[in-house]
Amino acid sequence: MGLASEEKRIALLIDADNAPAAKIEVILAEVARYGVANVRRAYGDWKSPNLKSWEAVLHEFAIRPIQQFAYSKGKNASDMAMVIDAMDLLYARNLDGFAIVSSDADFTPLVMRLLTDGVKVYGFGEKKTPEPFVNACSKFTYVEGLGQPASEDAPADEVATTPPRSAKDLRGDTRLVQMLRRATDSASGDDGWSRLASVGQQVGNQASFDPRNYGYPKLSDLIEAMGLFEIRRDSLSVWIRDKNKSVIKPVASPVKPVAQPAQKATQQPAAQSKPQAAPQPKKQSKPQPQKQAKQNPKQQPKQQSKQQPASKPAAAATPAPAKPAGKPQS
Repeated sequence: MGLASEEKRIALLIDADNAPAAKIEVILAEVARYGVANVRRAYGDWKSPNLKSWEAVLHEFAIRPIQQFAYSKGKNASDMAMVIDAMDLLYARNLDGFAIVSSDADFTPLVMRLLTDGVKVYGFGEKKTPEPFVNACSKFTYVEGLGQPASEDAPADEVATTPPRSAKDLRGDTRLVQMLRRATDSASGDDGWSRLASVGQQVGNQASFDPRNYGYPKLSDLIEAMGLFEIRRDSLSVWIRDKNKSVIKPVASPVKPVAQPAQKATQQPAAQSKPQAAPQPKKQSKPQPQKQAKQNPKQQPKQQSKQQPASKPAAAATPAPAKPAGKPQS
């Protein structure tokens, strides 16, 4: 009972008009990685000769066909029936996720609505699927990248059928490079190394991503083929680091930017102290005339006092001979 309660319940909804029947086996094997597909339905006008390939696999894989007649030519009424059933299943609150098999972007609003309720949406379609539907899913996988189910001992080359992209093409994919670098920065530590499992989780939170869409069975194989990240393996996990980070860190020394402002700070006070040590008011000669002016009045009385005794004997010498002249006359 404990194991059964942990299994995720997923509803598999197939747009038979826009999905290849030859890939249903590998699609079911991929869905089994996320949970149990206890709801399996395929929608279309089963009287149409275009769905003959689907009729051969419906009973084999226990898929329930949902008949939807075309009410008008050129219109696909099965899309509307599929949306209605998806909303009914959502409101029943018995599912943990949805797997939508279609290459039609008309299901993009449905995916966005399902995500708002906190359920996972796994998309499967051909490479012609428009980008809005691909990016809206929690994880979208191109059916061309799914090979036949292989055992654990089978080589990886037999699993993926999409040819691997070259390193030049991978580096030229700006969206892929930026997404991986952002995820690496978010999961990195102080030394710049990130655990690959954490990087994969960050990438899954950013957008729909599957390394098999690029021709590589694992994320580590894709990152190693790009040549933009360093890879380090230990007994427990795989670590990666952006090569740009490993080159920039040794060059940009944290000591230099700290020493330069310190030298500027010591030079600036020295330059500012020069005008303070020799202010211009002290060099002016205004106070010196004032001292000389105070000394001049002192010197003038001294000179006058020296000259006054010389005038006094001249004044005293004139009356002295007049007195003896007057005495004999009397």
